[in-house]
Amino acid sequence: RRRKRSMAAGAGALLSAVALLLAVVGPRPAPAELMDGNSEHLKREHSLMKPYQGAGSAAMPLWDFQGSTMVTSQYVRLTPDERSREGSIWNRVPCFLKDWELHVHFKIHGAGKKNLHGDGLALWYTQERLVPGPVFGSKDNFHGLAIFLDTYPNDEATERVFPYISAMVNNGSLTYDHSKDGRWTELAGCTADLRNQNHDTFLAIRYSRGRLTVMTDVEDKNEWKNCIDIAGVQLPTGYFFGASAGTGDLSDNHDIISMKLFQLMVEHPIEDETVDWTKIEPSVSLLKSPKDNVDDPTGNFRSGPLTGWKVFLLLLCALLGIIICAVVGAVVFQKRQERNKRFY
Repeated sequence: RRRKRSMAAGAGALLSAVALLLAVVGPRPAPAELMDGNSEHLKREHSLMKPYQGAGSAAMPLWDFQGSTMVTSQYVRLTPDERSREGSIWNRVPCFLKDWELHVHFKIHGAGKKNLHGDGLALWYTQERLVPGPVFGSKDNFHGLAIFLDTYPNDEATERVFPYISAMVNNGSLTYDHSKDGRWTELAGCTADLRNQNHDTFLAIRYSRGRLTVMTDVEDKNEWKNCIDIAGVQLPTGYFFGASAGTGDLSDNHDIISMKLFQLMVEHPIEDETVDWTKIEPSVSLLKSPKDNVDDPTGNFRSGPLTGWKVFLLLLCALLGIIICAVVGAVVFQKRQERNKRFY
Protein backbone atom coordinates (compact mmCIF):
# COMPACT_ATOMS: atom_id res chain seq x y z
CA ARG A 1 0.00 0.00 0.00
CA ARG A 2 2.85 2.34 0.84
CA ARG A 3 4.33 1.72 -2.61
CA LYS A 4 0.98 2.47 -4.27
CA ARG A 5 0.59 5.65 -2.23
CA SER A 6 4.11 6.73 -3.15
CA MET A 7 3.41 5.97 -6.81
CA ALA A 8 0.21 8.04 -6.66
CA ALA A 9 2.08 10.84 -4.95
CA GLY A 10 4.80 10.68 -7.61
CA ALA A 11 2.23 10.77 -10.41
CA GLY A 12 0.51 13.72 -8.74
CA ALA A 13 3.80 15.56 -8.46
CA LEU A 14 4.53 14.83 -12.14
CA LEU A 15 1.16 16.19 -13.23
CA SER A 16 1.64 19.28 -11.05
CA ALA A 17 5.04 19.90 -12.61
CA VAL A 18 3.60 19.48 -16.11
CA ALA A 19 0.75 21.87 -15.28
CA LEU A 20 3.24 24.43 -14.01
CA LEU A 21 5.36 24.05 -17.15
CA LEU A 22 2.31 24.49 -19.35
CA ALA A 23 1.40 27.62 -17.43
CA VAL A 24 4.87 29.05 -18.01
CA VAL A 25 5.36 27.94 -21.62
CA GLY A 26 1.67 28.02 -22.43
CA PRO A 27 0.11 29.56 -25.53
CA ARG A 28 0.86 33.15 -26.28
CA PRO A 29 -2.33 35.21 -26.09
CA ALA A 30 -3.90 35.67 -29.50
CA PRO A 31 -3.23 39.08 -31.04
CA ALA A 32 -6.99 39.72 -30.91
CA GLU A 33 -6.85 39.66 -27.11
CA LEU A 34 -4.04 42.19 -27.08
CA MET A 35 -5.67 44.65 -29.43
CA ASP A 36 -7.98 46.32 -26.92
CA GLY A 37 -7.55 49.86 -28.22
CA ASN A 38 -7.00 51.31 -24.74
CA SER A 39 -7.99 54.98 -24.94
CA GLU A 40 -5.34 55.88 -22.35
CA HIS A 41 -2.67 55.02 -24.90
CA LEU A 42 -4.30 56.76 -27.87
CA LYS A 43 -1.86 59.11 -29.60
CA ARG A 44 -4.04 61.88 -30.96
CA GLU A 45 -1.22 63.52 -32.90
CA HIS A 46 -1.09 60.41 -35.11
CA SER A 47 -4.84 59.69 -35.19
CA LEU A 48 -7.49 60.74 -37.70
CA MET A 49 -11.00 60.83 -36.19
CA LYS A 50 -14.35 62.57 -36.51
CA PRO A 51 -15.02 65.42 -36.48
CA TYR A 52 -12.26 66.05 -38.98
CA GLN A 53 -10.80 69.46 -38.24
CA GLY A 54 -10.85 71.57 -41.34
CA ALA A 55 -13.25 69.17 -43.07
CA GLY A 56 -13.98 70.22 -46.63
CA SER A 57 -10.95 72.50 -46.82
CA ALA A 58 -7.23 72.11 -47.42
CA ALA A 59 -6.42 72.92 -43.79
CA MET A 60 -6.16 69.94 -41.45
CA PRO A 61 -3.68 70.67 -38.63
CA LEU A 62 -2.13 67.20 -38.37
CA TRP A 63 -2.86 65.75 -41.79
CA ASP A 64 -2.14 66.62 -45.43
CA PHE A 65 -3.99 65.23 -48.40
CA GLN A 66 -3.55 65.35 -52.15
CA GLY A 67 -4.88 64.12 -55.46
CA SER A 68 -8.55 63.16 -55.62
CA THR A 69 -8.88 62.99 -51.80
CA MET A 70 -12.04 64.66 -50.48
CA VAL A 71 -12.72 65.25 -46.78
CA THR A 72 -16.36 65.21 -45.65
CA SER A 73 -17.97 65.20 -42.22
CA GLN A 74 -18.35 61.39 -42.29
CA TYR A 75 -15.31 60.04 -44.13
CA VAL A 76 -12.12 60.83 -46.04
CA ARG A 77 -12.64 59.63 -49.61
CA LEU A 78 -9.29 58.87 -51.22
CA THR A 79 -10.82 58.10 -54.62
CA PRO A 80 -14.35 58.34 -55.94
CA ASP A 81 -15.86 55.50 -57.96
CA GLU A 82 -14.31 56.89 -61.12
CA ARG A 83 -11.54 55.71 -63.47
CA SER A 84 -7.90 56.81 -63.28
CA ARG A 85 -8.00 58.53 -59.90
CA GLU A 86 -5.51 58.49 -57.05
CA GLY A 87 -5.40 60.19 -53.69
CA SER A 88 -3.73 60.00 -50.30
CA ILE A 89 -3.73 61.42 -46.78
CA TRP A 90 -0.62 61.67 -44.59
CA ASN A 91 0.14 62.47 -40.99
CA ARG A 92 2.38 65.53 -40.60
CA VAL A 93 3.98 64.34 -37.37
CA PRO A 94 6.73 61.66 -37.50
CA CYS A 95 6.16 58.74 -35.14
CA PHE A 96 8.92 57.99 -32.64
CA LEU A 97 7.15 55.11 -30.87
CA LYS A 98 9.03 51.81 -30.90
CA ASP A 99 5.88 49.75 -30.26
CA TRP A 100 2.53 50.76 -31.70
CA GLU A 101 -0.82 49.57 -32.96
CA LEU A 102 -2.87 51.20 -35.71
CA HIS A 103 -6.63 50.62 -36.00
CA VAL A 104 -8.14 51.58 -39.35
CA HIS A 105 -11.88 51.92 -39.96
CA PHE A 106 -12.37 51.89 -43.72
CA LYS A 107 -14.89 51.17 -46.45
CA ILE A 108 -14.29 50.02 -50.03
CA HIS A 109 -17.43 50.07 -52.16
CA GLY A 110 -18.68 50.82 -55.63
CA ALA A 111 -21.07 49.96 -58.40
CA GLY A 112 -18.80 47.35 -60.00
CA LYS A 113 -19.60 43.69 -59.43
CA LYS A 114 -17.50 40.50 -59.52
CA ASN A 115 -14.09 41.55 -60.89
CA LEU A 116 -15.28 44.83 -62.39
CA HIS A 117 -13.76 47.04 -59.70
CA GLY A 118 -10.35 48.17 -58.51
CA ASP A 119 -7.66 48.79 -57.70
CA GLY A 120 -7.33 48.96 -53.94
CA LEU A 121 -6.08 50.78 -50.86
CA ALA A 122 -2.70 50.93 -49.12
CA LEU A 123 -1.72 51.78 -45.55
CA TRP A 124 1.78 53.15 -45.01
CA TYR A 125 4.46 53.69 -42.39
CA THR A 126 7.22 55.20 -44.50
CA GLN A 127 10.00 57.74 -44.66
CA GLU A 128 8.39 59.46 -47.65
CA ARG A 129 5.04 61.23 -47.53
CA LEU A 130 2.80 63.00 -50.02
CA VAL A 131 4.68 61.56 -53.00
CA PRO A 132 2.23 60.32 -55.67
CA GLY A 133 3.13 57.21 -57.60
CA PRO A 134 2.00 53.97 -59.22
CA VAL A 135 1.61 51.86 -56.04
CA PHE A 136 -2.02 52.40 -55.07
CA GLY A 137 -1.57 56.13 -55.57
CA SER A 138 1.76 56.42 -53.77
CA LYS A 139 5.51 56.17 -54.34
CA ASP A 140 7.32 53.02 -55.46
CA ASN A 141 10.76 52.09 -54.04
CA PHE A 142 9.67 53.46 -50.68
CA HIS A 143 11.40 53.07 -47.30
CA GLY A 144 9.27 51.41 -44.63
CA LEU A 145 6.13 49.29 -44.33
CA ALA A 146 3.11 48.96 -46.62
CA ILE A 147 -0.09 46.97 -46.11
CA PHE A 148 -1.97 46.52 -49.39
CA LEU A 149 -5.72 45.87 -49.62
CA ASP A 150 -5.77 44.70 -53.24
CA THR A 151 -9.23 44.24 -54.76
CA TYR A 152 -8.31 43.35 -58.34
CA PRO A 153 -6.27 40.34 -59.61
CA ASN A 154 -3.91 41.59 -62.31
CA ASP A 155 -2.25 38.18 -62.60
CA GLU A 156 -4.79 35.93 -64.31
CA ALA A 157 -2.78 32.82 -63.40
CA THR A 158 -3.01 33.41 -59.65
CA GLU A 159 -4.85 30.92 -57.46
CA ARG A 160 -5.43 33.32 -54.59
CA VAL A 161 -8.86 34.78 -53.93
CA PHE A 162 -9.37 38.55 -54.00
CA PRO A 163 -9.70 40.95 -52.20
CA TYR A 164 -6.28 40.08 -50.82
CA ILE A 165 -4.30 41.73 -48.01
CA SER A 166 -0.50 41.60 -48.13
CA ALA A 167 2.49 43.12 -46.35
CA MET A 168 5.70 44.51 -47.80
CA VAL A 169 8.82 45.97 -46.15
CA ASN A 170 11.13 47.98 -48.38
CA ASN A 171 14.51 49.69 -47.95
CA GLY A 172 14.10 51.58 -51.20
CA SER A 173 15.58 48.86 -53.40
CA LEU A 174 12.42 46.86 -54.16
CA THR A 175 9.83 47.60 -56.83
CA TYR A 176 6.18 46.63 -56.46
CA ASP A 177 5.15 44.52 -59.47
CA HIS A 178 1.50 45.26 -60.25
CA SER A 179 1.38 42.65 -63.01
CA LYS A 180 2.00 39.95 -60.38
CA ASP A 181 0.04 41.71 -57.62
CA GLY A 182 3.26 42.25 -55.69
CA ARG A 183 3.85 38.55 -55.18
CA TRP A 184 7.66 38.71 -55.48
CA THR A 185 7.99 41.22 -52.65
CA GLU A 186 5.12 40.01 -50.47
CA LEU A 187 6.01 38.81 -46.99
CA ALA A 188 2.66 37.27 -46.09
CA GLY A 189 -1.01 37.73 -46.83
CA CYS A 190 -4.59 36.53 -46.57
CA THR A 191 -7.91 36.70 -48.35
CA ALA A 192 -10.54 38.99 -46.80
CA ASP A 193 -14.06 39.70 -48.05
CA LEU A 194 -13.92 43.43 -47.33
CA ARG A 195 -15.63 45.05 -50.31
CA ASN A 196 -19.25 46.27 -50.57
CA GLN A 197 -20.11 45.21 -47.04
CA ASN A 198 -23.20 46.65 -45.33
CA HIS A 199 -21.41 46.68 -41.97
CA ASP A 200 -18.27 48.37 -40.68
CA THR A 201 -14.91 46.95 -41.73
CA PHE A 202 -11.71 47.32 -39.71
CA LEU A 203 -8.03 46.44 -39.96
CA ALA A 204 -5.40 46.52 -37.20
CA ILE A 205 -1.63 46.68 -37.69
CA ARG A 206 0.52 45.89 -34.67
CA TYR A 207 4.29 46.34 -34.50
CA SER A 208 6.04 45.33 -31.29
CA ARG A 209 9.56 44.07 -30.56
CA GLY A 210 10.20 43.14 -34.18
CA ARG A 211 6.88 41.36 -34.69
CA LEU A 212 4.37 42.51 -37.28
CA THR A 213 0.76 41.38 -36.87
CA VAL A 214 -2.19 42.28 -39.08
CA MET A 215 -5.75 41.51 -38.00
CA THR A 216 -9.11 42.02 -39.70
CA ASP A 217 -12.64 42.55 -38.49
CA VAL A 218 -14.70 42.47 -41.70
CA GLU A 219 -17.32 39.82 -40.89
CA ASP A 220 -19.49 41.88 -38.51
CA LYS A 221 -18.54 39.61 -35.59
CA ASN A 222 -16.85 42.31 -33.50
CA GLU A 223 -13.72 40.19 -33.15
CA TRP A 224 -10.25 40.27 -34.67
CA LYS A 225 -9.21 37.55 -37.11
CA ASN A 226 -5.55 36.77 -37.70
CA CYS A 227 -4.25 37.63 -41.17
CA ILE A 228 -0.48 38.20 -40.99
CA ASP A 229 2.04 37.35 -38.26
CA ILE A 230 5.74 37.86 -39.05
CA ALA A 231 8.74 37.95 -36.71
CA GLY A 232 12.11 39.51 -37.45
CA VAL A 233 10.76 42.80 -38.81
CA GLN A 234 12.94 45.87 -38.27
CA LEU A 235 11.32 49.29 -38.67
CA PRO A 236 12.93 52.58 -37.66
CA THR A 237 11.25 55.38 -35.74
CA GLY A 238 10.60 58.80 -37.22
CA TYR A 239 8.52 57.62 -40.21
CA PHE A 240 5.04 58.81 -41.19
CA PHE A 241 1.63 57.09 -41.27
CA GLY A 242 -0.55 57.49 -44.33
CA ALA A 243 -3.19 55.95 -46.56
CA SER A 244 -3.57 56.04 -50.33
CA ALA A 245 -5.71 54.50 -53.04
CA GLY A 246 -5.82 54.32 -56.80
CA THR A 247 -8.16 53.33 -59.61
CA GLY A 248 -7.39 52.41 -63.22
CA ASP A 249 -9.76 51.27 -65.93
CA LEU A 250 -11.92 49.95 -63.08
CA SER A 251 -12.84 51.85 -59.95
CA ASP A 252 -14.24 51.97 -56.41
CA ASN A 253 -14.84 54.42 -53.60
CA HIS A 254 -11.98 54.10 -51.10
CA ASP A 255 -12.96 55.67 -47.78
CA ILE A 256 -11.07 56.12 -44.52
CA ILE A 257 -13.43 56.71 -41.58
CA SER A 258 -10.75 56.73 -38.88
CA MET A 259 -7.13 55.86 -38.15
CA LYS A 260 -6.31 55.47 -34.46
CA LEU A 261 -2.76 54.93 -33.23
CA PHE A 262 -2.10 53.41 -29.80
CA GLN A 263 1.18 53.26 -27.93
CA LEU A 264 2.05 49.79 -26.66
CA MET A 265 3.67 49.63 -23.23
CA VAL A 266 6.35 47.00 -23.84
CA GLU A 267 9.59 46.35 -21.99
CA HIS A 268 12.76 46.21 -24.07
CA PRO A 269 16.16 44.72 -23.23
CA ILE A 270 18.66 47.10 -21.66
CA GLU A 271 20.90 46.95 -24.75
CA ASP A 272 18.09 48.50 -26.82
CA GLU A 273 18.65 51.79 -24.99
CA THR A 274 21.91 52.29 -26.86
CA VAL A 275 20.32 51.80 -30.29
CA ASP A 276 19.53 54.81 -32.46
CA TRP A 277 16.13 53.67 -33.70
CA THR A 278 15.98 56.43 -36.31
CA LYS A 279 19.00 54.93 -38.12
CA ILE A 280 17.67 51.38 -38.48
CA GLU A 281 17.18 50.20 -42.05
CA PRO A 282 13.79 48.60 -42.83
CA SER A 283 14.37 44.87 -43.15
CA VAL A 284 12.94 41.41 -42.46
CA SER A 285 14.77 38.25 -41.37
CA LEU A 286 13.14 35.49 -43.44
CA LEU A 287 13.93 31.81 -43.69
CA LYS A 288 13.85 32.20 -47.45
CA SER A 289 13.87 34.93 -50.05
CA PRO A 290 10.56 36.65 -50.92
CA LYS A 291 11.24 35.53 -54.50
CA ASP A 292 10.60 31.97 -53.36
CA ASN A 293 6.99 32.87 -52.57
CA VAL A 294 4.52 30.12 -53.37
CA ASP A 295 0.78 30.55 -53.44
CA ASP A 296 -1.33 28.36 -51.19
CA PRO A 297 -4.71 27.31 -52.68
CA THR A 298 -6.37 28.58 -49.50
CA GLY A 299 -5.19 32.08 -50.30
CA ASN A 300 -2.64 32.09 -47.51
CA PHE A 301 1.10 32.37 -47.88
CA ARG A 302 3.87 29.96 -46.92
CA SER A 303 6.91 31.91 -45.86
CA GLY A 304 8.77 33.30 -42.85
CA PRO A 305 9.89 31.87 -39.53
CA LEU A 306 7.81 29.87 -37.10
CA THR A 307 4.99 31.86 -35.53
CA GLY A 308 4.25 31.86 -31.81
CA TRP A 309 1.45 29.35 -32.22
CA LYS A 310 3.62 26.93 -34.20
CA VAL A 311 6.30 27.08 -31.52
CA PHE A 312 3.68 26.47 -28.86
CA LEU A 313 2.25 23.47 -30.71
CA LEU A 314 5.73 21.96 -31.04
CA LEU A 315 6.34 22.44 -27.31
CA LEU A 316 2.91 21.02 -26.50
CA CYS A 317 3.57 17.90 -28.59
CA ALA A 318 6.91 17.45 -26.83
CA LEU A 319 5.27 17.80 -23.41
CA LEU A 320 2.53 15.33 -24.31
CA GLY A 321 5.21 12.87 -25.38
CA ILE A 322 6.99 13.29 -22.05
CA ILE A 323 3.73 12.80 -20.13
CA ILE A 324 2.86 9.62 -22.05
CA CYS A 325 6.33 8.18 -21.51
CA ALA A 326 6.18 9.05 -17.79
CA VAL A 327 2.75 7.43 -17.32
CA VAL A 328 3.73 4.28 -19.24
CA GLY A 329 6.96 4.07 -17.23
CA ALA A 330 5.06 4.47 -13.96
CA VAL A 331 2.61 1.69 -14.89
CA VAL A 332 5.41 -0.68 -15.93
CA PHE A 333 7.33 0.09 -12.73
CA GLN A 334 4.25 -0.55 -10.57
CA LYS A 335 3.56 -3.91 -12.26
CA ARG A 336 7.15 -5.00 -11.74
CA GLN A 337 6.91 -4.10 -8.06
CA GLU A 338 3.74 -6.15 -7.70
CA ARG A 339 5.40 -9.17 -9.39
CA ASN A 340 8.40 -8.92 -7.07
CA LYS A 341 6.07 -8.98 -4.03
CA ARG A 342 4.59 -12.30 -5.15
CA PHE A 343 7.98 -14.03 -4.87
CA TYR A 344 8.63 -12.85 -1.29
